[in-house]
Amino acid sequence: MTTTVQAGAQAPAAGPVTPTGRLILPHTAPRDVWLDARRQGIGSSDLPAVMNLSGFKTPLHVFHDKRGRLPHDEEFSEAAHFGNILEEPLARDWARRNRTVVEPIGLIANADEPWQMCTLDRLCTECPLDRSVRSLCALEVKTRNAFVAKLWNQGPPDDVLAQVLWQILVTGLDHIHVVCLIGGQDYRQYTVRRDEHVKLVAYLHAEASRLWHDHIVPGRAPALSGEEPPDALIELYDRLHPDRQGVVVLDRDGDAHDAMTEYVEAVAMERAAERRKKAAKAKLLAALGGAQAATFQDKPFFSIEQSSRKTPDLERLAEEFPEAYRACVEDKSFDRIAIPQFVRKEFAA
Repeated sequence: MTTTVQAGAQAPAAGPVTPTGRLILPHTAPRDVWLDARRQGIGSSDLPAVMNLSGFKTPLHVFHDKRGRLPHDEEFSEAAHFGNILEEPLARDWARRNRTVVEPIGLIANADEPWQMCTLDRLCTECPLDRSVRSLCALEVKTRNAFVAKLWNQGPPDDVLAQVLWQILVTGLDHIHVVCLIGGQDYRQYTVRRDEHVKLVAYLHAEASRLWHDHIVPGRAPALSGEEPPDALIELYDRLHPDRQGVVVLDRDGDAHDAMTEYVEAVAMERAAERRKKAAKAKLLAALGGAQAATFQDKPFFSIEQSSRKTPDLERLAEEFPEAYRACVEDKSFDRIAIPQFVRKEFAA
C-alpha cells in the first residue's frame, strides 16, 4: 500500500495564483507526490464520483482513496494515455484559435477551505472573451471517443460540468473554458460560467462538504445509496481486499442475508431464462422444418444464418507448439461466489 498523507491534514500553502486559489504543487511535481497531495482534499476529478456521475467510481471509492486504503493507479487506460498525450497540442490549438496564451499550473487549493482542490489543465492570463482588460481564466482539456459525441451537443456533459464548476468554486474564477476533441477530429469548445449555475455550484459544494467532513475526515464510510454501478463496487472491493483470508461471522438479520436471497433468486432466474430461450429456439426450428427462412404477412420474419467464431485447440497448441502456448496463453484467475448446496436450497425456498 502506498504511504499517503492522512485525511484531514493540510499541505503547506504557496502564493495565490487565482482569486481564491493557492498553488500547492507545481505542474512539474512527480506523479506520486501529486497523487499523495490530492488525498489531502477533494479534487475536481473526484467530483463525478462524489456525485455518482462517473460510472466507474462512487463516493465510496473517494472515501477509501482519501483514507489511503487504495493503491494509487499505476497504469493509464488507453483513453487516459492518449488523453494525456494530446492535452498539450490541444491546449496550444485552443490558444491559437482564440489568440491567447496558456500555461500549465499545477495543484491548487482554496485559500479558505484547503480541502477543496483542483488541478487546472491550463491557466490563461488574458481571457479571449474580453481583450480590453487582462483577466484570468482557465482551460479544461478533454478527449472523447465518437460514441459520446451527442452528449456534447448542448455543452459539456454532466460529469465534466461538475468537474469544471468545482474548479470555479476552488479558484474563484467566474468562468472556465472547455475544449474537447471527439473521435480525433471533431473539435468543440465551450465556456462554463458560474453565474449560470449558481444553484448547482452550491449543491456540489454541499455534497462534497458532507462527504469530506462527515465521512472522510472522521473515517466513517458513507452508506450506499443504491445508485452505485454494481461493477464499480465489485472492482472496489477487489482492490480493497486483494488477499482474502479468515472467516467473518454474520448476523442473521444482516444485509448479507437479503443479498443472498437476491443472488440465489437472480441465478435461478438467469438459468430459467436460458432454458426458455433454448425452448423457444427449438420451437422456431420446428416451425422452419427444412426451410432456411420464414415470412409472416409477406414480410421477413426470421431466418437461420451461418456464423462462426475462432476457437483455439489449446491441447494441440500446447503439444505441438509449447513455446507459443507459453507465450500466448495466460491462466487468469477470478473470484466467484461459492455457495453450499444447503444454503442455496434454504434461500431459494
